[in-house]
Amino acid sequence: MDLTGNTVVVTGAGRGFGRALALSAGRLGAHVFVSARSLATAQKVADDVTSDSGAQADAFGCDLANPTSIKAFADGVTAHTDHVDVLINNGARYLAGPDLWDADDGAITDTIASGATGTLLTVKHFLPLLRASTGADVVNLVSSAAEARNHRSQAHPAFHAAKAAQAGFADVLSQRLRPEGIRVISLYPPDFTDGDPLDATWEQATRTADNPLTAQSVLDCVLFAIGQSRDCFIRSFHFEQL
Repeated sequence: MDLTGNTVVVTGAGRGFGRALALSAGRLGAHVFVSARSLATAQKVADDVTSDSGAQADAFGCDLANPTSIKAFADGVTAHTDHVDVLINNGARYLAGPDLWDADDGAITDTIASGATGTLLTVKHFLPLLRASTGADVVNLVSSAAEARNHRSQAHPAFHAAKAAQAGFADVLSQRLRPEGIRVISLYPPDFTDGDPLDATWEQATRTADNPLTAQSVLDCVLFAIGQSRDCFIRSFHFEQL
């Protein structure tokens, strides 16, 4: 797959899967824009992208629980480009603890704001740049926690609520943006193994029916979906769980 000439925005790119997405986009030739809560963390990833593949990468600090921060992020990207081809909504706070009393009110509010409101406002403020693309994709890393009656995850109820809201938003957005040729693609993975994509062994992890889902497999799904011809609208990926 070749993303040369494309612009790719990745939220929550400071570590793990978000960082892997940014590095992969760079290796495919994209101009990459990354965000993390800490500007220094985002800048480190942008530097990794450039040193890894030579791709152009720009970093921004963005707190997805803060509407002002989200708008500033979008405004900052707008100052560098007149369009965005792929927006990947990866960033969201995870909150552990199956009981409501396992988290204080601030953590609950922050979790729902970053995962639900944060996704909605990110798409809202990037929509002019997406509409300026000849064929844009919005990719949402949701979670199997958003699936109806999926009780495997021991995440806090606030995380389930945030992801369910994100899924509902993505569903209606897909239908409403399709007439404009903008695809909205959502992935609902269970917990998957993480790793450092600069480590050569990361892509060589055993991937059989007996193994947990790997980050590389989830990344492959993202690249498969955005690589399809523009008449192909893949709305969602749901994964069988062990």
